[in-house]
Amino acid sequence: MIERRPGLLWLLLLCWVLTPKLALAADDCRHLTATGNPEYPPYLWRDPDNPEQLIGANADLLKHMAKTLGLQVQVVYSGPWSRAQEDVRTGSIDMMAGYFITQARQQTMDFIKPAFLSTPSVVWVRQGEGFAYHGWADLKGRNGGTLVNNSHGQAFDDYAKANLNLEAVPSASQAFQKLVHKRNDYLIYEHYPGMALAQSLGLDKRLQVLDPAVSSEGLYLALSQASPCNQPRLREQLAQKMTEIVASDLPQQWLQRNLQLWQRQQPPRVEPRH
Repeated sequence: MIERRPGLLWLLLLCWVLTPKLALAADDCRHLTATGNPEYPPYLWRDPDNPEQLIGANADLLKHMAKTLGLQVQVVYSGPWSRAQEDVRTGSIDMMAGYFITQARQQTMDFIKPAFLSTPSVVWVRQGEGFAYHGWADLKGRNGGTLVNNSHGQAFDDYAKANLNLEAVPSASQAFQKLVHKRNDYLIYEHYPGMALAQSLGLDKRLQVLDPAVSSEGLYLALSQASPCNQPRLREQLAQKMTEIVASDLPQQWLQRNLQLWQRQQPPRVEPRH
């Protein structure tokens, strides 16, 4: 007589039902999405030939990592910087292609170490309208600008929250326009992306940078904790590959190549007639 085991039968049936789904989930996680700040050349910006995609040094890094790990990663434009951060935080996009570490961000993101590049954040002012500046304290009492949800390192973020008056706007273009039109006394923004953006807006000769930088922070790849593809094995693979990349000169090669690419893409400047 054959002994029936209902529990075992149900377990086998459950495995039969779930196996295709588990296989599909594993396959889905070979195809990942990433996004970032779309106004961040030479690190990231919208592809003129395909505006729904982001290109730049950070995108090149991700594509290189994906190829060596047998993954496919699309670096997509999901909106302004504030929207991009929300999309990754909620898991609708898997990862952030370039992010500073803060305590708040570590609550929703897993950062892949080490950092692959670093970028200084500086004080931007109108040309000829600078002020005595030697450090953070010299920004007190002035009306400054920044971007929504932007960070310039945990230490400066904490200091600014307690001591400075910073008005946040959604995009860097808007922030630079506010500065030029005297709605802010200064703007805190990253150096190289700021130079590239000011040039594209035709504002480079109307702006200047004050020394020293307010901070210099590492750029990290960050996986959303809400992404179903955020698994220990993937994080381990990414960290191992990132360590190899950072030990090489590839990050600097990508940075220089994309700086040149960005410059080539800009329309020729027409100087006004006098």
